[in-house]
Order: sequence, then C-alpha cells, then structure tokens
Amino acid sequence: MKISVVIRTLNESKHLAALLQGIQSQQLGEHSVETVIVDSGSTDGTLEVAARFPVKVLGIKKEEFSFGRSLNIGCAAATGDVLVFVSGHCIPVDEHWLAELVKPIAAGLCVSSYGRQIGDETSHFSERQIFAKYFPAEDKLPQEGFYCNNANAAVLKSVWAEHHYDEELTGLEDMHLAKRLVALGHKIGYTSRATVYHLHSETWSQVRRRFEREAIALQFIMPEVHLGLGDVLRYFFSAVLLDLGAALQERQTRPNFADILRYRYNQFRGAYKGNHFHRRLSREVKEAYFYPR
Repeated sequence: MKISVVIRTLNESKHLAALLQGIQSQQLGEHSVETVIVDSGSTDGTLEVAARFPVKVLGIKKEEFSFGRSLNIGCAAATGDVLVFVSGHCIPVDEHWLAELVKPIAAGLCVSSYGRQIGDETSHFSERQIFAKYFPAEDKLPQEGFYCNNANAAVLKSVWAEHHYDEELTGLEDMHLAKRLVALGHKIGYTSRATVYHLHSETWSQVRRRFEREAIALQFIMPEVHLGLGDVLRYFFSAVLLDLGAALQERQTRPNFADILRYRYNQFRGAYKGNHFHRRLSREVKEAYFYPR
C-alpha cells in the first residue's frame, strides 16, 4: 500500500526538518511513502528546508488559501492509496507512527483514523491538558461520533475523491468531513499508538484567533451549539481549576499559574466571539480568518 503524507505549511522552518526526517525514518514494512507539501507563501526558509528532502512542493496564493482548499490541492496531487495529514509543526514520537496510523484503515476497521497528540516542555500547560482530553492513551477502533483532527490523521484516498474537504470553512474541515462520512455509515477510528509531538509556537492573539476560527466553523458543523456568557464563565473557571489541580499534582503550580489563566482566557474569549459571529464574511475578513498567520 502506498501512503501519501500531505503537509500544509506557512513559515514552518522551525520544526519541518525534524518532521521530514521523522517521515524518512519510519518503518513501513510493505508500505511505501511519498510526501506532498502545500505551501501558502512561506518567507522564513521553509521551502529551503523542504528542498533538502525528497518531497513534492506545491504552492497556493495567499488570497486563494483556505484550510480545506489547501488540503484538496495536496490530496489531488498525491498518488497514494491512503492520505495522511500532519501539521508542519508536528514531529513523530517514534519510527512506528505512520504504520500505526494507517493500520486501522488497512485492517478495514475504518475509512479514516487519527492519532495521539502530545506536547513537550515548551507547550502551554493548558494545551497539554487539552491534548490529554481529546487524545487519551486508549484506542477507539472504531469510535463513536465524528471527532477527528487533521494535525495527525489519515483517510482512504478513494473516500476523499468522493467527499472533498469543504473549502469555505474557517477551520474544523476535518470534523466536517468526518461528520459527513459517519452520516453515510463509515467509521472513524482513534489509535493512541500513532503519536506526534504537536508544538504550537503562537502568540496570545494567535491562540485566541485559532479558537475563534474554530468556533465560527463549529456554527456550521453543529449549529445547535450556542455559547452564552454564563457558559463561557463556567467553562473558564472549571478549566482553570482543573488545570491548577493537575499542576498541583505535578508540583508545577507556581511556574504555570499565570500561563494557565492567560491560555484559558484567550481560549474562551475566542470561542465566545467566534460563536457569536453571524455576519457574512467579506473577502478581507475571510483572509483574516482563513490565513493561519
């Protein structure tokens, strides 16, 4: 079976070499692999890093970018039987990541799978708690529901060929496709053994904007979800208390106290604003929300 790894990039030079080296180091058995990069205007040396590896590089103009469109371009250029998606700032934990990620698909357990994400010592403490919530140590093969995350995921190319990613969403294009697939009777699976470090290097405004973009998209995917101010306050204080409890157990409260408050504030401020964004998006506003940085 041939695997095509599709990576979206915009100024990902910091971690891209480690990611591409990690892909080269995978133990794949009878599988083969190709790598396709879809770059949306990097200026930090990302393309120079990519040129050192045997990868196919495609470009997309800034004004044409959306998360779904970028993926569709990469998928169309890929020649593999299975499409694997990984963020440009993710790094495989070991040499078995790729084989473990596609194993549930190869076994016929599901048509799409996603793997575990963890942080490292540079990650925000609260973000590591989010990773632990959505990417636990237990497999779900297949899982209930349609949660999925394309920072570390795979799908049969034949399935993508019939159900492309939505190119208008401001985020969560992975969940949108997964919801459509589940509605058609397909299965989604989670494998904890396909693990990557997901290393965000975001300013606080970028953290806030990420959650805002996702909340805008969530209105389209799950219109029944409404966040009132009371909901946001309750979730904020609950998240902070849970984070502080986890930090206390790890004896890491003092160095993480302010970071926890700031992260959860920006998370829920962004989510609230995005959930209450009802205007039709102009081209300028679309660019502001779609374009990652």
